[in-house]
Amino acid sequence: MSWQAYVDDQLMSTKMVTHAVICGHDGNIWAQSAGFTVTPEELKGLIAKFGNTDQMAQSGINVAGTKYMYLSSTDKVIRAKKGTSGVHVIKTTQTYIVCVYKEPIVPEQAASVTEKLGEYLIQVGF
Repeated sequence: MSWQAYVDDQLMSTKMVTHAVICGHDGNIWAQSAGFTVTPEELKGLIAKFGNTDQMAQSGINVAGTKYMYLSSTDKVIRAKKGTSGVHVIKTTQTYIVCVYKEPIVPEQAASVTEKLGEYLIQVGF
């Protein structure tokens, strides 16, 4: 399956995320949803903060020109929000999956599909 197919078929088709991108650990974009204006520079900034909760709490998370307030994280997941929108990120062995959701989608719906794909990619070595 192509990386674009993962974005289209496993994330966007669920209608549980508004936009999605899969990038490598270097921040380079492997696949993204149509109209999602996230940049490699923003992804590299996010990756640089991954695991540094103090830095994320102070400066937030920037994705596609929107600054989100950091909510919580684990060693492989970041959650952030802005109003009724938010971002959910999962780190896999070789990728980061970044999904943005907007109302009427709720955080739990976006988290579910984002983490399901992330866990699958981890299981198959990506």
